[in-house]
Amino acid sequence: MSKTDEFPPIEIIGGFESTFLPAHNRDIFETTEHDLRWREDLALLSNCGIVRLRYPIRWHRIEETEGTYDWSSTDEVLHHLREKGFRPIVDLVHHTSYPSWLSEGFADPRFGEAYLRYAEAFARRYPWIEEYTLFNEPFSTLFLCGHEGIWPPYHSGLQSFVNLIANVLPAVAEASRVYRTLLPHARHVWVDTCEFHTGSDAPGQFYATMANQRRFMVLDAFLGRDYDDDSQLGRDLEPMGGAALKGMTPGFVDVLGLDYYAHCQWNFSIEGGSTPTRTPVALADQIEQYWERYGLPCMISETNVRGHTSDRATWFKYVLEQCETAQARGVPLEGLCWFPVIDSTDWNSLLFRCEGHVDPVGVYWLDDNLERRASVMATSYSLAAGGARSLDLPAYRLQEPVATWLEGYLPQMAHWEWLEPPATDIGASLPRTTTRMELRIVDAK
Repeated sequence: MSKTDEFPPIEIIGGFESTFLPAHNRDIFETTEHDLRWREDLALLSNCGIVRLRYPIRWHRIEETEGTYDWSSTDEVLHHLREKGFRPIVDLVHHTSYPSWLSEGFADPRFGEAYLRYAEAFARRYPWIEEYTLFNEPFSTLFLCGHEGIWPPYHSGLQSFVNLIANVLPAVAEASRVYRTLLPHARHVWVDTCEFHTGSDAPGQFYATMANQRRFMVLDAFLGRDYDDDSQLGRDLEPMGGAALKGMTPGFVDVLGLDYYAHCQWNFSIEGGSTPTRTPVALADQIEQYWERYGLPCMISETNVRGHTSDRATWFKYVLEQCETAQARGVPLEGLCWFPVIDSTDWNSLLFRCEGHVDPVGVYWLDDNLERRASVMATSYSLAAGGARSLDLPAYRLQEPVATWLEGYLPQMAHWEWLEPPATDIGASLPRTTTRMELRIVDAK
């Protein structure tokens, strides 16, 4: 018996992508037709044996007119989930999924009041909810909106990043305190990226040190933990109004959700940053870092890889194995969510364009007519949902471009027995072999 067999199997969790694209007035529920096919999609989950899932609440559609809520669609889906025995982790704001009338997005001075009003209205309408995410990926979302200028309001620089955090985070913390009263039995699942950074020369190591401090700054502020003034991050923040992040009235977190992708590990040098790094730290080690810092039960709340369905199955095996390793080291691990269950759309341009371009990441892949297709990934997913361990899942020889992207991970997979990938069942809309997995707009203009 292996050490991992001493522990219960990792629970497999479902999830659906719904991000709203304010510039296009469309969301990914609509471009994948989940808004029309949600019963079909939930049946796919049920057939796999999945009962727990991350499910978004579409604030941008619920409150299209300020102060007026239309809960009809939400009622229908959430009541269906409850009737069918699903256990949703509801997601109140997923990336830029706020109403269009918040014209400045997360920089809008009305955001905090509007968000709290919406969050309270939701909790009072659905008091039976057991788990919730108040704001998906606050660090990475606000970083892309306020530091990198990739998402609206398209601000850039550390000062803008701090300003967005200060405008958003106090309201989220307040919502967590309100939910302690309104939903005392429910748990707050904080979800954000699981990062680690390295440097290959002195300037790169200097930047990586700061980035490894920065990855914790939003959750630390939420929990009322002040950053170290003498750290590199602290010295950077001080002239940028970083004091606004200190002394916040803390919020509550019950479970720490870690979103992990190969591009969560960057390597920096004097020439800039690149991802994925060629020398990645094992995911189990990263999980352990977060567990040691916060002492909260953890879950992998998102993972996927863009490629053939066989590549997705192989990455799923890797992540599950790493979760089992972390669990065997004593980390309380509550689940693993492959995100999303069906292919997403338009992430090839980081949502800059809205063309319905299928992103090949799902458990089930979408064909040209958006029909949901099973795959070897769906087979592995179902097996794991039924209690299979990573050892029981196949490893398929990686194909391009994933073979190049994940080259640095191969030493961690050296003990596997590899199978040749199937000639069919590859999925659709595969990345070009020249595409690199980078956190920036790809061919956006």
